[in-house]
Amino acid sequence: MNQPVQKNTLYVGGLAEEVDEKILHAAFVPFGEVKDVKTPLDQATQKHRSFGFVTFLEREDAAAAMDNMDGAELFGRVLTVNYAFPEKIKGGEQGWAAQPVWADADTWFERQQQEEEMKRLQTEQNAAMKEAERLHREKVAAEKNGETDEADPMAVAEAQAVN
Repeated sequence: MNQPVQKNTLYVGGLAEEVDEKILHAAFVPFGEVKDVKTPLDQATQKHRSFGFVTFLEREDAAAAMDNMDGAELFGRVLTVNYAFPEKIKGGEQGWAAQPVWADADTWFERQQQEEEMKRLQTEQNAAMKEAERLHREKVAAEKNGETDEADPMAVAEAQAVN
């Protein structure tokens, strides 16, 4: 996966129905200061969906908790503990779940204008390069044919010496 890992937030899967945010907090607080605990709810049942997220203040604490709690048992269920990935939603520039789809609208227009300006500048630069190449080819061809605009200083000096 190309998503960035949140190294201080842990995904905790395999939670029993009895486990709530307080119990989850109590299970992970021995490893360090817990900043936040979330157990997303199922909209239909209003019960958690058997997983949660625990965010630590320090990355080292999260690593210690993951090492010790992955495969541990809580309320008769074996836990799966990994680093959490940011939740994605459809749309939005970054796709974060906490970001509304329209949040990047202003930056999108700015990026579009910048991209159009870059394309215009590249087109101008390409045209200038083609013109410079054409002029160079004409000059090289003229030199091969002996039609130089500039006089060869050695030829001028020889002509003056002979006269």
